[in-house]
Amino acid sequence: MDQGRQVFTVDLLERYAAKGRGDITCMAAGNDVIVIGTSRGWIIRHDFRVGDSYDIDLSVGRPGDQSIHRVFVDPGGSHCIATVVGPGGAETFYTHAKWTKPRVLSKLKGLVVNAVAWIRQQITEVSTKEVILGTENGQLHELAVDEKDKKEKYIKFLFELKELPEAFMGLQMEMASIINGTRYYVMAVTPTRLYSFTGFGSLETVFSSYLDRTVHFMELPGNILKSELHFYIKQRRAVHFAWLSGAGIYHGGLNFGGQSSSSGNENFIENKALLDYSKLSEGAEVVKPNSMALSEFHFLLLLGNKVKVVNRISENIIEELQFDQNSDSASKGIIGLCSDATAGLFYAYDENSIFQVSINDEGRDMWKVYLNMKEYAAALANCRDPFQRDQVYLVQAEAAFSSKDYFRAASFYAKINFILSFEEVTLKFISAGEQDALRTFLLRKLDNLEKNDKCQITMISTWATELYLDKINRLLLEDDSALENSNSEYQSIIKEFRAFLSDSKDVLDETTTMKLLESYGRVEELVYFASLKGQYEIVVHYYIQQGEAKKALEVLQKPSVPVDLQYKFAPDLIALDGYETVESWMATKNLNPRKLIPAMMRYSSEPHAKNETHEVIKYLEYCVHRLHNEDPGVHNLLLSLYAKQEDDNTLLRFLQFKFGKGPENGPEFFYDPKYALRLCLKEKRMRACVHIYSMMSMHEEAVALALQVDSELAMAEADKVEDDEDLRKKLWLMIAKHVVEQEKGTKRENIRKAIAFLKETDGLLKIEDILPFFPDFTLIDDFKEAICSSLEDYNKQIEQLKEEMNDATHGADNIRKDISALAQRCTVIDRDEECGLSEVRTLFACLQNVVAPTSKQRSVIIALAHTVIQIESVGKMLQAEYILDLQKQLTLMGSEARRESNGTLSSEESIPSMTTVDKLRSQLDDAIASECPFCGDLMIREISLPFIRPEEEQHVLSWEIKPNVGSQRNISLPA
Repeated sequence: MDQGRQVFTVDLLERYAAKGRGDITCMAAGNDVIVIGTSRGWIIRHDFRVGDSYDIDLSVGRPGDQSIHRVFVDPGGSHCIATVVGPGGAETFYTHAKWTKPRVLSKLKGLVVNAVAWIRQQITEVSTKEVILGTENGQLHELAVDEKDKKEKYIKFLFELKELPEAFMGLQMEMASIINGTRYYVMAVTPTRLYSFTGFGSLETVFSSYLDRTVHFMELPGNILKSELHFYIKQRRAVHFAWLSGAGIYHGGLNFGGQSSSSGNENFIENKALLDYSKLSEGAEVVKPNSMALSEFHFLLLLGNKVKVVNRISENIIEELQFDQNSDSASKGIIGLCSDATAGLFYAYDENSIFQVSINDEGRDMWKVYLNMKEYAAALANCRDPFQRDQVYLVQAEAAFSSKDYFRAASFYAKINFILSFEEVTLKFISAGEQDALRTFLLRKLDNLEKNDKCQITMISTWATELYLDKINRLLLEDDSALENSNSEYQSIIKEFRAFLSDSKDVLDETTTMKLLESYGRVEELVYFASLKGQYEIVVHYYIQQGEAKKALEVLQKPSVPVDLQYKFAPDLIALDGYETVESWMATKNLNPRKLIPAMMRYSSEPHAKNETHEVIKYLEYCVHRLHNEDPGVHNLLLSLYAKQEDDNTLLRFLQFKFGKGPENGPEFFYDPKYALRLCLKEKRMRACVHIYSMMSMHEEAVALALQVDSELAMAEADKVEDDEDLRKKLWLMIAKHVVEQEKGTKRENIRKAIAFLKETDGLLKIEDILPFFPDFTLIDDFKEAICSSLEDYNKQIEQLKEEMNDATHGADNIRKDISALAQRCTVIDRDEECGLSEVRTLFACLQNVVAPTSKQRSVIIALAHTVIQIESVGKMLQAEYILDLQKQLTLMGSEARRESNGTLSSEESIPSMTTVDKLRSQLDDAIASECPFCGDLMIREISLPFIRPEEEQHVLSWEIKPNVGSQRNISLPA
């Protein structure tokens, strides 16, 4: 214990506290309120919170000398119970802090109250709630008082000691609210026994239950002047107790809600101990305390005029408190001690004075007390700073090291931060040759280091790694069979080492650690560490070397692995396990099949069994059909693999299937047709070649090649041509020639087959089309039926043409009649007649006076005349240019004919030239004698056009009729 500072100090609080009301006989305190009882029946209340005090005379109306036997104050300092004894017997009073007159508790008349138990959790300033009173004759009563009622609510009898009637000297009570309801815990002491009561419900229910069962008690025989029971309260809950008995101080912890005994009683006392009074006496004579107070770690024991402070844990006397008494009081000494649990103060009193005992950090040296007792957990719990904790750890470490418990010592050494250096500890283990304990020390040290100590953490982690590797190698040297034994120490240390690598991956230097693992030959651990650090290339390469393709693929499928590694290791993986590799590719998103083509080509170049599933084809089909891949390289590779298969059905289905998924006019296939054609020709896949030729619109080549395979295929290809009749006929002629030339039966049979072939062409070919394909010496009799059938068809066609010609002739006659009738219809206008709107003359050489019955018809005729003016100008210009051009051509042809007549050309060679001249002359005649531009076809076509075109808006404005104009302009039409 630190001798420089005292834990407990004594100060005189008040010298003459009784104020002349007699001598002090008893005292109680609570919440900075002190109540003292005097030998003349007075109680004096000191309230240090407000600096107020008053006294009440309880002896009024009672004969003889009256003395206060005991006084009790609740923890809040509001409620007070006092017992007065005198010649007339005992009487108990209740008074409140606000009352000036006490209330006598008549039901307790004649009973001497020695102890009172309050419920700290429920008591308030205006109500006591349930209070238990213990009497001199061994009875327990329940009391409740409300301040506003000015009297007790009730007083109930609870319990009485019958087996060994003794006075109750001390009472304490706790209450706990649990799921089943309210539970009460009551402790009561007599001079020789400590009773414990507990139960649910009300206090009356709890104590009535003991009528049928035995009361749990602890008996300590011995004589003592005054038995006392004290609870130490911490955060409004009792945590331990002490009983001042004749045999010693019985104390222990309190665990409310403890385990039930077999008898049904609740034993809520734990860690019980008995302090023998012999430890308090220096001599041979044992002196028993007159009074006691209880703090967190100490007992305050009143022995004569001194108070000895005894440590509750070590049971050693740490201090002796002396009191400054006057000469009168010193002769009788200190009467007793009391405590104020709420304020955390203790008081001592004699006949006149009150002394205050203050506590100055009583727990500051408790860590040393526990350490000396080797209660290390409690010592650590009471340490105030890291240096104190280091001393506790050091004592534990040294004890373990001296007993050769090196691993335990390593754990404690690792917790020391200040009083022992890291180097000293490591040298200890190295000197002792304890590599394993050193490793443990390093690991525990890592756990205790701060995250900011990055450099030290990295160095210690690296050292620990080397120690692990050394341990692994030593185990292998000691036992070669450790590799196969899964329960061996070797396997255990491997698991521990991998867990260490996993935990320390962020602090270990990557390069240094990998070199260290490589130098010790720990390839598996190297791969494990590489996977932790994201060096997946090393991991995958190792698994491939080990032939474990599935593990390598599992690594590659991790989201954090770059997709480039998929492409890099694809050739090795698909060669190692094609099925698992392809399944992995199909399960991986965002994989570009084009970059896997080299690996797939390498796999495809290797020989495979006939019944074996081609994994590359499976993956490519997945890409094409499921992923709708449009890469030409992917389609070309799949095409090449199909072409190499014995069965060409899959190839044909691939070629015929349309893979386009884009716009409507998008491509229907993505492979290169020229490459596909070369490949199929090389592999002799003729049907596929026919399809490709047809797809490329090379129908002649397709039919020619199809004829080498199957005539039916050639016919199907010929039927595909629908928009070109000549080409279609040509294709069918090719087929017909093939059919005629390839038949090897009798002549008549060949002819019948040829005739049957003609029927399949649906009339496209006739007998005369295929006759040239037969030999010259074939008899015509064999074609009699076919020829007759053909002639009949021609006859039908001739008759049909005749009917069409007759219809055409009748139609021409009708048209001529209509034309003649139209030629007689005319409208005549006067040559000098002017337009009624524009006053423009509408005179033409081919028009006469117009006779129009209505004004509307006249307007139409005038508008038509304006249109004719425009047509006339354009028509004349175009017609003139055309005539001039024909004249120039005739002139040139005439000069050339004259030059040629002087040459040596034959008459046959000059015929085409003369024919050309005749044509030009005919065209010139037609042009000169063409229709009239005013009433011919040109005029009719122009009627559908608008009268006034957009570019003639200015001209329209000039036609506007303006009223009140003095003069009008006359616009003359050109003659």
